[in-house]
Amino acid sequence: MKKILITTGGTGGHVIPAQIIKDHLADDFEVFFSTDFRGLKYLSTNSNRTVLIDTPKLNLSFYLPFRIIKLIFLVFKSLILLKKKKIKKIISIGGYMSLPVIISAIILKLPIFLLEPNLVLGRGNKFFLKFAKKILCYSNKLTNFPKKYFKKIEIIKPLVSKNFYELHKKEKSDDKFCFLIFGGSQGAKIFDNIFVEIISKISKNFSIKVIQQTNKENIKNLKNIYNSFGIENVIFDYDQDLANLIHISDLCITRAGATSLAEISFLEVPFIAIPLPTSKDDHQMKNAEYYEKKGCCWILDQNKLKKDELTNFFINLLKDKTKLLDKKKNLQKINYMSSWKKINKELKIIFNEY
Repeated sequence: MKKILITTGGTGGHVIPAQIIKDHLADDFEVFFSTDFRGLKYLSTNSNRTVLIDTPKLNLSFYLPFRIIKLIFLVFKSLILLKKKKIKKIISIGGYMSLPVIISAIILKLPIFLLEPNLVLGRGNKFFLKFAKKILCYSNKLTNFPKKYFKKIEIIKPLVSKNFYELHKKEKSDDKFCFLIFGGSQGAKIFDNIFVEIISKISKNFSIKVIQQTNKENIKNLKNIYNSFGIENVIFDYDQDLANLIHISDLCITRAGATSLAEISFLEVPFIAIPLPTSKDDHQMKNAEYYEKKGCCWILDQNKLKKDELTNFFINLLKDKTKLLDKKKNLQKINYMSSWKKINKELKIIFNEY
């Protein structure tokens, strides 16, 4: 069985697609992971197929010379790893975390494949593109993509875990209108401050419940506030079964990471995207605009959020759900003919080509 190494790390937005690709390829390849410390919490630390390559950021600072020395060490570590495990192909999910592995793969002349789930080409992927056989994307209209490498693009359907396909077939049973508020694997403290008050006001006139992500330290406090208003609630951190929480929701309020939006849209839940203003190259805004143009969501600017306007917006949505239904129909259109088997077949063809 051929051996593939997937290099990933950082946030859930990088690691979750890596795990999904592994699930797709598990029957044909023996799959290994390399990751940094941040990515370890999303992967099995007990697995002998997960290797720590904790790449430092090479930003200008007093510590830059020491970080370069560490990078060189990690390149040698990666070279030994690839030779020892007899890795035949490399898949990178982007980011500076992959640098030592990609350099080693170039030295060993191994086929390199990239994944770019965002609508803006990441800086890491842009740097690695020259050496890659293919780059897997959800669209061929990526910002910052060099035209000379356009033929390397392979369009695939957005990657979601297999359990999403199982949930897609199930009907929602609860009559209460359910809000899901979450900020991706990095969380969003601003959501705690703004939406608690708004949801509390709405609950006076409508039968609703709320599912909200917060940090572990704030779970009890947030739960107590909603309980004081008699609002049914589920308060969680990252470790919850997010797929099921999305499935039982009627409206999501979220950041605009590519993985989060892929998951929400696949389960055909209308959403309000509030892109992270500090995201690199404004990629979260580009991700959200992709769905907005297809009539699947609303976009709000974090710096212009006004509680009174938002409260009125939600009240109008609940009074007349026509706009929500329109968004749901448009989400159904973009997910038409999407299946685990079809994506599985496409990925195997791509990775078996070289």
